[in-house]
Amino acid sequence: METLILAQTKLRNLQQSTPHSLSGPIDSNSLFKNTDVILILHNGEHYSLRRTRNGKLILNK
Repeated sequence: METLILAQTKLRNLQQSTPHSLSGPIDSNSLFKNTDVILILHNGEHYSLRRTRNGKLILNK
């Protein structure tokens, strides 16, 4: 739950600090600043986006 709140806060801060639309690319470093896992709520389903040691991204349901 704490990670979900952190992810929501990061997204809110990113939206407020970005003057342009979020339809463009988002640098993953801005999302993964202090963690390697981000929880995403999409259409009522929970997903986790994880950054690996090799710099790859893994999305799990």
